[in-house]
Amino acid sequence: MTTRSKPASIVLHHLEQSRSHRVLWLLEEVGLRYELRTYRRDPKTMLAPPELQKVHPLGKSPVIVDGGITVAESGAIVEYLLDTYDTAGRWRPPAGTAARRRFTYWLHFAEGSLMPPLLMKLVFDKVRSAPVPFFVKPVVRGIADKVTSSFIAPHLERLLDFLESELAEHGPWFAGDAFSAADIQMSFPAEAAVARAGLGASRPKTLDWLARCRARPAYQRAIEVGGPLDLA
Repeated sequence: MTTRSKPASIVLHHLEQSRSHRVLWLLEEVGLRYELRTYRRDPKTMLAPPELQKVHPLGKSPVIVDGGITVAESGAIVEYLLDTYDTAGRWRPPAGTAARRRFTYWLHFAEGSLMPPLLMKLVFDKVRSAPVPFFVKPVVRGIADKVTSSFIAPHLERLLDFLESELAEHGPWFAGDAFSAADIQMSFPAEAAVARAGLGASRPKTLDWLARCRARPAYQRAIEVGGPLDLA
């Protein structure tokens, strides 16, 4: 574990190559001071280290500790930080507007709809390539290929087509005309889709949106501080 401090009450428990990149990015966007505690994955299992269980019983990241308050789950952390520190409403649209409804939808869509099939694809890709006795390898690969081709891949195609159409109709950002924390929340599954699910040139609106996210100074500071994302 490594620690980097901007003296403040907020502590971000950050796991490399993980969803917590988004929380780090939001902290940088809002300009909050924070202490960063970075944890390394097990090089064999790629799982989070057991030290994170001392922070939260599930032993996962991201988790923030703000004084006596501990908050886990990316979406909950985003809402907490905005409720507590975004008093000017810069990072989400005003309540009661169509843009706010879109903001809320995409804030939850990222983990509720897009991440599950991306995670399933990662798992079945690992199952397909896992070392097994030679005589069962064709069976294992066949099952993994069947699940991927018949369920996971078509579902991801529909989801990615949906992103493209929504940005084309309502963009350039997910909540509408202005960048918001919903774009931060959507960035991680989009990065994962580029690495694992074929998000590419056939969906130019989505790629353009992602390029504009990556170009933001706060995004680049988060990469500099928290490490690059390599989700392949």
